[in-house]
Formats: sequence, structure tokens, C-alpha cells
Amino acid sequence: MQTLTEKLYKNSIEDLNKKFSYKNSMAIPKLKMVSVNVGIKASESDNKTLAYLLSQISNITGQKAVLTKSRKAISTFKLRKDLAIGCRVTLRGKKMYHFLDKLINIALPRIRDFRGLSANGFNQSNHYSFGIKEHNIFLEVDLDNIPKLFGLNITVVTTAKTKEEALFLLKKINFPIK
Repeated sequence: MQTLTEKLYKNSIEDLNKKFSYKNSMAIPKLKMVSVNVGIKASESDNKTLAYLLSQISNITGQKAVLTKSRKAISTFKLRKDLAIGCRVTLRGKKMYHFLDKLINIALPRIRDFRGLSANGFNQSNHYSFGIKEHNIFLEVDLDNIPKLFGLNITVVTTAKTKEEALFLLKKINFPIK
């Protein structure tokens, strides 16, 4: 079964081709992957917090999360080498569309006073990155036993060549960019 985001993307291919007039159908921008990253302070990286973090990110994204560890020691941050400082998930294919569908249509509208995401989140590679301050906007989170709230960094990677193409593509799949 197709998700709403996947359906909107397939419908937007014609609009992209009309607006930017591609000579080759392979040049039409696509959604490549979505990367979800969570970082925590080194002082809070005990086993219980890490287990909770991994389970919540796995529940939210539908894919097992991978721990990220520090590469080198930094004494000012009380950080030792190989200390677990977060986790990340890279989503592609059906899981990516399922996560984007859930994010766009369910999670983001649950944010209090949400007026849309900033259009300044594009980097030089035309990938869109934004942050969410609290993970409890997702329905998979059990609100009764949350030991700690954490934020998410989400990056949507496209094959777009320009910022305008990437912005047009994301708006066509109902991404709430103002």
C-alpha cells in the first residue's frame, strides 16, 4: 500500500517536469533518504537513558537505531573516547515514506504554536535539515513513563541540483515549509 507522501511524490513528478523542463527523466529530483539523529550530553549517557533512547527512536522510525560514540576525548565537555553520545537512523525506501507521512501529517501538527518550518534549513548540497525539540509529539511515545525528553535532528536528502528544485519538491509532498 502506498503512503500519502509516496502518492504525492508520484503526482508531483509531472509538475516538476513542467516547471523545470528536464530533458531526461532521470534528472527529476527524488527523495533519497531521511536521517534521524539524536544526541545527549555525555554526563547523561548511562545505560538506562541509552536503552530508552534506542527503543524510542526505533519505535518512532520503525527501524533499529545505531549508537553513535565519541571519536576523541574532550575534557571541557567531560567526554571520553568511545563514550556513547547518541543514536542515529538512516531511512530509505518504504520506511522513509512511512516516516515522512507520519511526520508531516501527524507529528508536526501536534507541536504547540506550529506555523511551519523555516525555508533556511537548506545546506550547500540542497538537503533540508531541521530540529524538533521534544520527541513526545510522535504517537509511538508512551506519555505516562517518559524519564527524559530529547530532541531530534532530521535531514531530508534529495537529488535536487538547486535549492529551488528541492523546495518545490518538498512543498509538493506537503512538507510544511513557510
